[in-house]
Amino acid sequence: MKVMLGVSGGVDSSVAALLLQREGREVEGLFMQNWEEDIEDGPCTVDTDRKDALSVCGRLGIPFHARNFAADYWQHVFEHFIAEYRAGRTPNPDILCNREIKFKTFLTEARALGAEQIATGHYARVARRDGRWQLLKAVDASKDQSYFLHALGQDALSATLFPLGEIEKSSVRELAREAALPTHAKKDSTGICFIGERNFRDFLGRYLPAQPGEIWSVDGQCLGPHQGTMYYTLGQRNGLGIGGRQGASGEPWYVVGKDLPRNRLLVAQGGENQWLHASRIRAVDATWIDGRPPSGQFRCAAKTRYRQPDQACEVTVGSDHLEIRFDDAQRAPTPGQSVVFYDGEVCLGGAVITATDAAFGGWSEPVAVPTPAWISPSV
Repeated sequence: MKVMLGVSGGVDSSVAALLLQREGREVEGLFMQNWEEDIEDGPCTVDTDRKDALSVCGRLGIPFHARNFAADYWQHVFEHFIAEYRAGRTPNPDILCNREIKFKTFLTEARALGAEQIATGHYARVARRDGRWQLLKAVDASKDQSYFLHALGQDALSATLFPLGEIEKSSVRELAREAALPTHAKKDSTGICFIGERNFRDFLGRYLPAQPGEIWSVDGQCLGPHQGTMYYTLGQRNGLGIGGRQGASGEPWYVVGKDLPRNRLLVAQGGENQWLHASRIRAVDATWIDGRPPSGQFRCAAKTRYRQPDQACEVTVGSDHLEIRFDDAQRAPTPGQSVVFYDGEVCLGGAVITATDAAFGGWSEPVAVPTPAWISPSV
């Protein structure tokens, strides 16, 4: 049974290839190019990564393929990324990339090349229980990537292998060195390829021009200008440019809301201020690993961001949205990000956060933030 491995030119996919080969599987490598840089000497390292992936395949003696999925990525991932920022939300393109590109477009291409299964270097596990496929957390909890894979369905999981799901990251580096893989010392990639080492605001400004407005404190003071509410996210501390203020506590300022109709950024002082916390969130576009939720109302654990410890909650399934009530208030759950549900080690699925019960006294959404009483049309 042929396995098509997504080779990225990094150490994780390199060791995934090594492990598949040691299991005696017929493995081939396919390098995916998902972005075409239109700036000379841009930060996206596609050429270097392709050469590294080819070198690893050559070292292991496995066939190498390369495909350009940039058009699919632009249509199914990047356009949504820009639209979400334009709407005042903070999207997570990695989740959509996994669903639409790495486990859909890539899977289709792998099958066209004669492969019956695909594999990647993600840290997660797949199991089959009671006739259904499950997505499980990785053994190495510090590297678990099930959060980013929660939108996969039964078809994708039934054809997927995660060779690294059962081992620790430290073992991955050691295996790569022992096998003399050319990527053994290569630094792990972070962030999004199409942004790379560039300033995020500068990159986003190429697609969403600056829309200057005012920064207001929650107690009704205008503190200075901002360059566009879409450039900021809830809980953000750096880049506000407002510093200390006479009569203020001296604690750092944090973004706690967006008043889009008036193009105002709302801030408060202190990393644990009440304005940053919410006990309930709403979410839409739910996807379930099993194809359906466990029930109309159920208790589970959830994460509102990657690497967050599991948080106990109760989920109520509505006709077009979910309502999630946490046992403990959550810091800065952010519209546009995903809330992902777990039953122990089993990932149940997830949904996109749209609103929170902010301290402003009601459900808070970026497009229509209920704001303190001092903000009125006459202000």
